[in-house]
Amino acid sequence: MIVTADGTFTPSGRELTGPVDSVGKLDKLIRWASLTPLGAPAQIWVVGQGACELLGWIIDPGSEDDVDDMEALRSRAAQELTAVLHATLTPLLNAGWELRGDPGHVVHLSRSIGNFTSMVDVVIEPYVWTYWNKDFGWHNRVGDMGILGSPTAGTYLPDDDLPAARELGRRLAWCAQHLGVLPGPTPARTGAALVDKIKRERTRSGKGIVVTTPGSVPPLDGPPRGDLEPAVGWTRVPDAQDVDGASRLVSIDQRAAYLASAGMLEFGYGQPKHLTGDNAAAAAVGEKGAPFGLWRITLPPGQTLSLPEKLPLPHPHMLADQPVQTWVTTVSLDGLCSPVADGGIGADLDDLDITEAWVYPQQGRALDKWAKILREARKAAVDTDDEATKRFLGTCYKGYIGRMVNPDMWTAKQMQHHHQPLWRASIIAHCRWRGRRVAMRIAREHGRWPVRTVTDSWVYLLADGEDISDPSEALGKMTVEKDVVLTDTLLSAFTSAQDVHEVNLAIKAAFADNEDAADEGEGVL
Repeated sequence: MIVTADGTFTPSGRELTGPVDSVGKLDKLIRWASLTPLGAPAQIWVVGQGACELLGWIIDPGSEDDVDDMEALRSRAAQELTAVLHATLTPLLNAGWELRGDPGHVVHLSRSIGNFTSMVDVVIEPYVWTYWNKDFGWHNRVGDMGILGSPTAGTYLPDDDLPAARELGRRLAWCAQHLGVLPGPTPARTGAALVDKIKRERTRSGKGIVVTTPGSVPPLDGPPRGDLEPAVGWTRVPDAQDVDGASRLVSIDQRAAYLASAGMLEFGYGQPKHLTGDNAAAAAVGEKGAPFGLWRITLPPGQTLSLPEKLPLPHPHMLADQPVQTWVTTVSLDGLCSPVADGGIGADLDDLDITEAWVYPQQGRALDKWAKILREARKAAVDTDDEATKRFLGTCYKGYIGRMVNPDMWTAKQMQHHHQPLWRASIIAHCRWRGRRVAMRIAREHGRWPVRTVTDSWVYLLADGEDISDPSEALGKMTVEKDVVLTDTLLSAFTSAQDVHEVNLAIKAAFADNEDAADEGEGVL
């Protein structure tokens, strides 16, 4: 239900009641409406400052023009909001409602009658910006605010309350129709709600993979080393051949890369088994290849292999002049064993000297249905040119996969199975190897090599009319992200660049007016 200063409405726009001008009336409204949950507690959205004022929910933390640090303003506003809500919610608490956690931009209410507990979330739209995590804010600015959209990308709700309520209603109905769940308080939580909806259906039917335990990183040697499978960040200085005939700078990236990989990969679950020595090496030789797990291998020095000079080394942990012992996922094991022409190093398992492994007893495509629902919803958004919901879906799958690594996101007992750092590492590795395979194919077919890659995007110097993108519309295929004509000044910047820093500056200058041209890259993780 949507509450505005003018009245209350269903998402479809049907008017229910007049204005809600007291917290006592809000209690009556919630009980009268008896809303049903949908993958998340039922939701009442309060839209517009006018509706907040009627309920006494007014804060004045100051203006962003008066502060150097938006984070300080946000944190002050969040504290004020919690204090105001505590002071005004007494009528609800007296009527039998309990607060779950401190109230903020979402007030989590629950009320028990006998064995039945009803839960309702009141979401206060004007104050969503007071909640800041990697989904909502980045580098001291307000970022993408889930179903509400992004102020910087122009997909936030309209300024006026009734058009805003109408558009929010449309998006909520779209979410219910295409995802079968209500949007969570963050995009990552929306992704999690969809996983849990599928989990409940599979538990009831007894069909499909149901993962109920977290997949924490097993105890490896030494201290944690950051990302198990880092994304790539690499630049090189172009040579005469790269610049010859070039008139455009083009960035390509994989369409919804992480979503594509999430649906394709088999993920391990259950209690992993620790293997050492010959047992570890033997475990990698399975009928269907190596099972899902982590493998301690030795990466050979890059310069001892016949690798293309104009690509980064095949694995981010690899060094040019010395061997490196490191842990990799099964995806990287497969990638290293693939031929150089396909982006690997053409290794045999023996060459990698597996000394230790953690292997999972069960594996399967645990996220296939999740990815399918998101893929079909994304197609519906693209087909109808619905930029707001397309961006929202992007934040849902990126946010969810990004947060798999962080146990602090999933501390509640019923949420712990979302902590799956090895799944995330496998997805990142899969995208990295796929991008490398494409770069090798482009080199074969077009004679062009990238000058830069970050995560899943690749930057090329091209001539007029050269097209290195994939014709296919499938997810994971290469699509043009940015394409700019090079001025003489920019071209000479590439020609005269002495080091990678100067190349990065030239790329940044070329793409300066194109920063928000596309939002498909997975670099937000």
